Amino acid sequence: MQSYTIGQAARLLGVSPDTARRWADAGRVATHRDETGRRLIDGRDLAAFSVEVAQAGTGEEETSYTSARNAFPGIVTAVKLGDVAAQVEIQAGPHRLVSLLTREAVEELGLEVGMQATARVKSTNVHIDRN
Repeated sequence: MQSYTIGQAARLLGVSPDTARRWADAGRVATHRDETGRRLIDGRDLAAFSVEVAQAGTGEEETSYTSARNAFPGIVTAVKLGDVAAQVEIQAGPHRLVSLLTREAVEELGLEVGMQATARVKSTNVHIDRN
């Protein structure tokens, strides 16, 4: 299972490293230390916590003046395999993305909950809102 440093977790959660560190210090997300003493967060724990943070709307970034980009780096929060098709959910900061793809593609990529992944979006319609 992949583990993430506080800095990597902060980027995936859309917050500052200081905020991620405070959350870890407060016990909101479990950490462990590697052989060099760095604090790490287990990928499954980070996946669950990223969903909790997104649902609570606690991100630091103000998103009302931005336009979504085509690449959404995040963490895999769910993988549902069928006989032929699969559904993969990625939490990218405050954005939850769901992709339907083949089971074969999921297996070839080795996707599982807790892994870092990037959702790439191509659309014929793009909406830009300014609040």
